[in-house]
Amino acid sequence: MSVYTVIEMRGSDELLPQSTGQNGATAIANAVAASPTGTISPTNSNDAKKVKLDNKNAGKASRVVHIRNVLSDATESEIISLGVPFGRVTNILLLKGKNQAFLEMENETAATTMVNYYSHVTANVRGKPVYVQFSNHKELKTENAPAQQTAAAQAALAAAQSLMPQSHGAQPGDTLGGQNTVLRVIVENMLYPVTVDILHQIFSKFGAVLKIITFTKNNTFQTLIQFADSVSAQAAKLSLDGQNIYNACCTLRIDYSKLTTLNVKYNNEKSRDYTRPDLPSGDGQPPIDPAMAYVPGMPGIFPAMPTAAAAAAAGLRMAGQMQQGCVLLVSNLNAELVTPEVLFTLFGVYGDVHRVKIIFAKKDTALVQLAEPHQAQTAMTHLNGVKMFGKPLRITLSKHQLVQLPKEGQPDAGLTKDFTSSPLHRFKKPGSKNFMNIYPPSATLHLSNIPPNVTEQDITSAFSRHGSVKAFKFFQKDRKMALIQMGSVEEAVTALVAMHNYQLSNSSHLRVSFSKATI
Repeated sequence: MSVYTVIEMRGSDELLPQSTGQNGATAIANAVAASPTGTISPTNSNDAKKVKLDNKNAGKASRVVHIRNVLSDATESEIISLGVPFGRVTNILLLKGKNQAFLEMENETAATTMVNYYSHVTANVRGKPVYVQFSNHKELKTENAPAQQTAAAQAALAAAQSLMPQSHGAQPGDTLGGQNTVLRVIVENMLYPVTVDILHQIFSKFGAVLKIITFTKNNTFQTLIQFADSVSAQAAKLSLDGQNIYNACCTLRIDYSKLTTLNVKYNNEKSRDYTRPDLPSGDGQPPIDPAMAYVPGMPGIFPAMPTAAAAAAAGLRMAGQMQQGCVLLVSNLNAELVTPEVLFTLFGVYGDVHRVKIIFAKKDTALVQLAEPHQAQTAMTHLNGVKMFGKPLRITLSKHQLVQLPKEGQPDAGLTKDFTSSPLHRFKKPGSKNFMNIYPPSATLHLSNIPPNVTEQDITSAFSRHGSVKAFKFFQKDRKMALIQMGSVEEAVTALVAMHNYQLSNSSHLRVSFSKATI
């Protein structure tokens, strides 16, 4: 098995479109119960039949990592690829019947970096999330495993070993693939905002992204992205250079950086260190020395993936491609209170909603069609799990490419609405400031378009019908805007869908969105 075969296998399986909007793993696997010797073996545990879940030792550092929710047809190479960016993998045990696997890393440092990373970034095998945590076993003993299983494991380990540098003993956050793990990316023709989260979503399709720093130089948006290994960085550069994030705009120009590691001081909207979730939010990332930003002309090692396939795998859409992933399936709705207009308003915070269809025979489920795939992804990321009218929303991508309008004469009871021509869309204008003010649901709401004659009492009285108002503040420089804090995120969601476009005067309608600020 060649090095390229392993990388190709990892790429083709991990780059499948994801149906979840998870922003990091939201569930952590329980540790597997310890044997008296602190080891695990297919024979000393009755051929793994005694493997059971037990969280009594969960969280204790070990060089053995437990991986749960593994598809039964996953291979040793795919499991090993999860650990390669963080250090040398010394052993693997794949329990297909249990949908589990164990990786033994060279030392606890490598295992700790791996677990820390995947506790905040979703690990995927064949497009399905898997959950990573320390095992309470200190080593793996697989010498008594079936010969076929042992041979497959040893072949995968040997191929993975060729990816590793000559020396080890790395520290958390170190690059383990040598130099050229840091890419310098320029975004040209940026009509829509490009956030740290969007960059991570795109580039992590090619391997583990450890750090991201964004900055602006000469009115051009730039970013430095550090991968855990040079192979992933090369694959990302070859596949994404020249691609558009959105249709006909936000073009990626990618070179290698002279930097071998990034020094991230803050985790905020400008920078992120995924190996250090403990970093403060700070005031921003110090400026980067432009002279260190890139090395032009560095050749790639592996051949590029087919352009269209690479773009689709990374969630990109090139000019002329069919739009995919614009329709969301939203379930667990409060059927008595949710209407198409409610969903239009809530999902409209994150994109322009074209159509909404509440399923006639299952009124706690709806289809929501947005204008662009990235808008659907943004809405799913921010709204999945958020409570509305007492029930947490469940959101996935739908297999449908568009929401069909009812045929003439077909009973619908007003459950399907076409909002394509609505004047209330927030993002119709390219480069709108609304793109720069997209935040997760929060208890604090941002209000705008307030007439000068409307008082604090007028506003708080109107909002108090939808929950408890905890605080209110007009903007000092512009009384057309204000912040209002509700008693909870759920109350803020209720207030937003009720009060957005609320008529304050004959000519003024209130604009409401979620805010990152607090009062």
